[in-house]
Amino acid sequence: MAGADIIAAEDTRHTAALLKTLGIRKPLLSLHEHNEARRVPALIARLAAGERVALVSDAGTPLLSDPGYELVRRAAAAGFEVSAIPGPSAITTALAIAGLPTDRFCFEGFLPPRQGERRAALQALAHEPRTLVFFEAPHRIAASLADMAATLGSQREAVVARELTKAHETIYRGTLHELAQRASVEANFARGEITLIVHGAATPAAGAGVDEPLLRRTVEVLSKELPPGRVAAVAAQLTGAPRAAAYALAMRSATGDSAASELPDEAEAP
Repeated sequence: MAGADIIAAEDTRHTAALLKTLGIRKPLLSLHEHNEARRVPALIARLAAGERVALVSDAGTPLLSDPGYELVRRAAAAGFEVSAIPGPSAITTALAIAGLPTDRFCFEGFLPPRQGERRAALQALAHEPRTLVFFEAPHRIAASLADMAATLGSQREAVVARELTKAHETIYRGTLHELAQRASVEANFARGEITLIVHGAATPAAGAGVDEPLLRRTVEVLSKELPPGRVAAVAAQLTGAPRAAAYALAMRSATGDSAASELPDEAEAP
């Protein structure tokens, strides 16, 4: 930050305290979700004038559920160099200590605050095999865990990581049912910043438990708009079928093979 001409900060008060500690004196400009759209043109103009702009957020890394996406997108599109200094991230920190699979994961950010919309969002993830990572507001964690237990399965393994790297860091481990029960009675669950890690759905054996008519209809509809690889990925997520089986059907559909009416015993996706 010492080399920047101006610092765009999510909250200038927080960043000012950090700069004071570091002995850095630089102009500050607020950049948050409510003003980013109108701030970006002026910052792009400063870049065009040869200035260097630094972007910081209050906690964690900019753009990861923090402001900065529009600024970075516009700066890159205008041809300006965008570089990052690796910093803290609750996503990777929680994954590192959760003890759940980390070879494949997806970050879903904050769930919708309303229960109906939240349950619909969770239902769409019910067959997602990758480890799921969420942020959650402390006053909604108990309700969200209860909804997860109801939609994703009460025996799913999960970890609630609270106040990571801070003085009151607390890690709760258990099934979604167990965590929902604890959250309903322990006051500490509703305090601080929360990252929630949930084990992905079990991958069914090829052809086992697959709704074949649903898979065929899904592949047929998607094949009208998407290439076979994307058809397979989306159909597998929507139906819970193995991606290889969905891909084989998508390829047969693309070539007009009438054998596509049968679910293949074995298939290989690219």
